[in-house]
Amino acid sequence: MTAILLNDLTFAYEGSDENVFERVTLSLDCRWRLGLIGRNGRGKTTLLRLLEGTLDSRGAVVTKAPCFYFPFLPKNVSQETLRVVEEISDAMLWQIQRELSLLNVEEEVLYRPFETLSLGERTKVLMAALFLKEDGFLLIDEPTNHLDRDGRKSVSDYLKGKQGFIVASHRR
Repeated sequence: MTAILLNDLTFAYEGSDENVFERVTLSLDCRWRLGLIGRNGRGKTTLLRLLEGTLDSRGAVVTKAPCFYFPFLPKNVSQETLRVVEEISDAMLWQIQRELSLLNVEEEVLYRPFETLSLGERTKVLMAALFLKEDGFLLIDEPTNHLDRDGRKSVSDYLKGKQGFIVASHRR
C-alpha cells in the first residue's frame, strides 16, 4: 500500500541557482523502514521537510498518512516529562513505560521536568512518544547526534522492531 507519493518534485532554496531535487518521482509504503544516508548538505533534511509539508515545491507530495518530523521541541519544556509525552500521544502509562524500557531509559525520567533531561534522554523520550502515535509516518532526522555508543545501539535496536519511518543520517 503506497502512502506517500512524490510526483515530478522539484525544489530549490530561494536565491539558489541549483535545484536540490529535480523532477523526482517516488512512492513509499507507510510500513517501510528506510534509511537515507549521505554527507551533510546533500538534501536529506530538505527531503524530510518536503514530506512533512513545511517546504513548498513544484510538483506534488501526496500523503495518506500524517508525517511527523523528529527532532522537535515540545511546547512546554518546563513541565514533567510524562505530561510532554501525553501531549504527543494518547498512549497509556504502561505503553510509555514499555517504549522507554526498549530504549534503555529509566522510568524515573517521566517524573522530572523535561528541560532537566540530557539531550540523549530527550531524544529517546521524544522518539518513543512519536512511535506511540497511531497511523503516522515518522521522519527521523539525525537521531544519534546526542547519543554515545550505547545510546546509538539502543536506538538502532529499537528501530529494528518498528516500521513506518525514514531515518536520515550521515552515520550508517
